[in-house]
Amino acid sequence: MRGHSRFQRSRFHSSIFWADPNGDPDINTTPLIDVMLVMLVMFIITIPPPTHSVAITLPSQGIVDGKILDENHVTIDTSDVIRWNGDAIDLAELGLLVKAASDRSEPAMLLFEPEARARYLRVDEAIGAIRRNGGSKIAFPGISRYRDLI
Repeated sequence: MRGHSRFQRSRFHSSIFWADPNGDPDINTTPLIDVMLVMLVMFIITIPPPTHSVAITLPSQGIVDGKILDENHVTIDTSDVIRWNGDAIDLAELGLLVKAASDRSEPAMLLFEPEARARYLRVDEAIGAIRRNGGSKIAFPGISRYRDLI
C-alpha cells in the first residue's frame, strides 16, 4: 500500500479509482456537450425538406382609382365569386381595394351583401380580408332577407 492515511483503500480501489480524497467532485461535461452537438447536427442534416407549397394569387396590375366609389358594393355569389361594384375580383384584389378605400381622407363605405346560399368559408375569408386591410366603415344592407334562414 502507499502509506497510511485516514482513508483505507483496497488494492483494487487504489489502482483503478485513484482520486484525491480532498479533490472537488466536479464532472467533466465537455464530452457530453460535444456528443449532443454532433447529434443535433445529424438530426438537422437528416430532416427532409418541406414538400408542400401554398399557391397565392397576387394582383398583377395596380388599382384604378376610378374603381373606388363613396359606396362600394361587395357581393359573393353561390359559386364563390367576389364582386366589387359588379367586377369579379379575388381575395388579394379585395384586400388592395379595401386598403385604398380606407386610406382616403373620408373612408369609403363598404356595403357587404353575400347571397343567402353563399359558402360561409368564402364569406368569412372576405370579411377577414376587409378587416385586415383597415375596412372599418362596413354595412350589411339587406340582412333582413336572411331572417328566415336562421
